[in-house]
Amino acid sequence: MIFLFTVLIAVPLGAYMKKVYSNEKNILDFLKPVEHLIFKICGLNPDSQMNWKKYLVALLTIQVFWLVFAFVILIFQGKLFLNPSAIPGMEWTLALHSSISFLSSTNLQHYSGESGASYLSQTGVFTFLQFVSAATSLAAGVAIVRGLRPDSEPGVGNFFSDFLKSCTRILLPLSVIVAIVFMFLGMPMTFKGSAKVITLQGDTVNVARGPVASMIPIKELGSNGGGFFGANDAHPFENPNFAAFIVHFIIVFLLPMAFVFFIGYFLNNKKFSWMLFAVMTAGFILLVIPIVKDESAGNPKIAAMGISQSAGNMEGKEVRFGVHYSALYCAENIVIPAGTVAAVHDSFMPLSDTAMLIGMQVDAFYGGLGTGWINMFIFLVIAVFIGTLMIGRSPELFGKKISTGEMQAAVGVSVLQILVPVALAAIACFVYTSHLDGSAAWLSNKGAHGFTTMLYEYITSTAGNGSNFAGLNNNTPFWNLTTSIAMLFGRFVPIIGGLLIIGLMREKKHIPSSLGTLQTDSYTFGAFLFAVILILSVLSLFVILMAGPIAEHFSI
Repeated sequence: MIFLFTVLIAVPLGAYMKKVYSNEKNILDFLKPVEHLIFKICGLNPDSQMNWKKYLVALLTIQVFWLVFAFVILIFQGKLFLNPSAIPGMEWTLALHSSISFLSSTNLQHYSGESGASYLSQTGVFTFLQFVSAATSLAAGVAIVRGLRPDSEPGVGNFFSDFLKSCTRILLPLSVIVAIVFMFLGMPMTFKGSAKVITLQGDTVNVARGPVASMIPIKELGSNGGGFFGANDAHPFENPNFAAFIVHFIIVFLLPMAFVFFIGYFLNNKKFSWMLFAVMTAGFILLVIPIVKDESAGNPKIAAMGISQSAGNMEGKEVRFGVHYSALYCAENIVIPAGTVAAVHDSFMPLSDTAMLIGMQVDAFYGGLGTGWINMFIFLVIAVFIGTLMIGRSPELFGKKISTGEMQAAVGVSVLQILVPVALAAIACFVYTSHLDGSAAWLSNKGAHGFTTMLYEYITSTAGNGSNFAGLNNNTPFWNLTTSIAMLFGRFVPIIGGLLIIGLMREKKHIPSSLGTLQTDSYTFGAFLFAVILILSVLSLFVILMAGPIAEHFSI
């Protein structure tokens, strides 16, 4: 019911997004004077068309400014204002990691929010970066969709226009609405310091609080995932009750799902968007089933101790919501790289871990806001190239030929998405095994589970997911710096590759479709596309999974 309700909201929202990015009249046009003022102050012309190179340069350049700004604030947060709990500045590798993490919309946290970040950092850095990173993802996705239109203009739009509209017309209004709902449901919104509470036992406890309701909506609407508290959505202030939990379910799915329908409206091909929706939903269901099934079945090791597993594998689960909802929420935040958690992934069963790793690696079954479509576009190009050659036709997508350059870029992105996390995991294994004296005592578990823990950290970084597996002491210079590399690759390689491909396609003459053209909006092609995704992502990870969660599964 939650899923169907979200679909019912996402369809009209996708139509609204089409109006926004097509400069059509919409209900938020009263914001135009504010937007024009911002452009005037910044000296930007939002109407100038950019080709893919200018669009990419604009996108990358502004990232540098945000990175420096965030790094400086985090280093000096202990000496700045809005710090009632006197939290010290971050160590430089942690500050760099945290800045890159939120800039890349990964939100992998090697710090605990309530004790590691001041209110200034929480609002002025992390909440701010969650807005602009989501808007950047959305703008990049829109540019690639715009590039598929069969018009003669070489440009893909204007980055600054797409970026600002993503903030003012979509992300900010929705975040305000959701924040109000969360506050009514009991989520705190205050700039006061920790509250002293006397428990029923007479103990005095300092309870962390803060401007929580301002961060949580954008963390999930924007496929970000950074929690105000270390426990993330398992914390009662981030997830006060079951009604709030349902809202969490909805808003994580909402915009990535709406973007799929936006594609159909924007390209005037609703059948194509429903084909994509079917492929993504099939992938989501196939990942949900093993996670929910295995967690519901319980842990045989615990059952062997005589402990009842009738409630399922409750180790590390949110007791307020039980196994089924905790497992479903895990699956949702794997396919949508918001990466928010309401349970400890380290305590999930091995086959559940396998599904998590596959879901993050694919990152196209809905995927992140904008970026999920970019990853699907990469798969789409490869599938069209293979499919058209199989029927004896020259490859073309939406009337544009796909040649060597496009395929090289698509395959390059696909290979790097696998190579980077696997290579870094291999380096981590070497460093760990070279320090058996304990100087690199990162892991709380050894063997196959320990390998899964390290592999998960790099795949979640590359995929922009950012969920913590736990069981890993990751706030060290080694992990801070190596996961930063993974996050930068995972964030910008698909964006660069996607814009390069669409730029090459825009340079070619549009060819009207004919009876021999491969119909990319058919469900037959959707099945073929799904098979290509499985071959490229799942099989390429198979050997690695055998050394980790699959080996652990057979051991228990």
